[in-house]
Parts: sequence; C-alpha cells; structure tokens
Amino acid sequence: MYSYQDRNLNYYNNMNFNQPYYTEDANPASLYDPYQGFIRGNMFPDLYNWYKFEQPMDLTVKSEKDQMLIYLDALSFATIDINLYLDIYPNDRDMISLFNQYRMEADRVRSEYENKYGPILVDSDASNTYPWAWDNRPWPWENQ
Repeated sequence: MYSYQDRNLNYYNNMNFNQPYYTEDANPASLYDPYQGFIRGNMFPDLYNWYKFEQPMDLTVKSEKDQMLIYLDALSFATIDINLYLDIYPNDRDMISLFNQYRMEADRVRSEYENKYGPILVDSDASNTYPWAWDNRPWPWENQ
C-alpha cells in the first residue's frame, strides 16, 4: 500500500486509486465545481487520479432538458462525494455548509426539471399523477 508521500513521488503510477487521502484541512474553495467533479468522478483535486486521460471528456448537451439533467447529476454527485468526506470529518462546518448549498440547489433543479419534463424519481411529487406519468413520451432513446 502506498503512503501519501509515495503517491506524490510516484504520480504516474496509476495503481493508487481508491485510497482514502482526505485531509481534515480540506477547503471548499479548492474543490472542483460540481460539473468538473462529476466528469472527473472526484470533487477533490488532490485525490483526482486521471488514469489514462489527463483531460476528461466534456458531456454533449443537445437541449435545455439535457443541460438541466447533467447539472442535476453533477449536483447530486457533489453531495455524495462531499458526504463521503463528512463521514470522516463530521465537524467540518465549511464542508457542511457547501454540502447543504449543493443539496438545496439539487432539490431546486430537480423540482424545476420535474415541473417541465415529468418525474425523475419514483417517489417524486410529479409521479403522483393520473394517468401514470412514467409512461409519458418521448423516451430518452427516442430522439427527435
């Protein structure tokens, strides 16, 4: 197993992923924004391991619906990743504040998305409609 120092000296050895290198002095200002963290799979730049691709691929947006869904996915990812950090450092008030900020923004975007395009989750308020809202067309693979 690599130590933190080995990881820094051996930067190009990509067999060190999934190591818990969180530090208690993580600064919310130094994190990736939700979209950059989402496409990298990690909100913490010091923990990002680019494996085979130094620059991650940007996602293609074809419509406002796609843009909202990607933004919602990014915010949801950010809350999950920051929650993992908070599992280790539950008293970090700055990170708790950032977590709550992203969570509230995700709730707002989810509500806006569901009002425009229908339910996303089975327990969404928008799914309690008649007729059954999950059967609304077009399906995502039925591009227009």
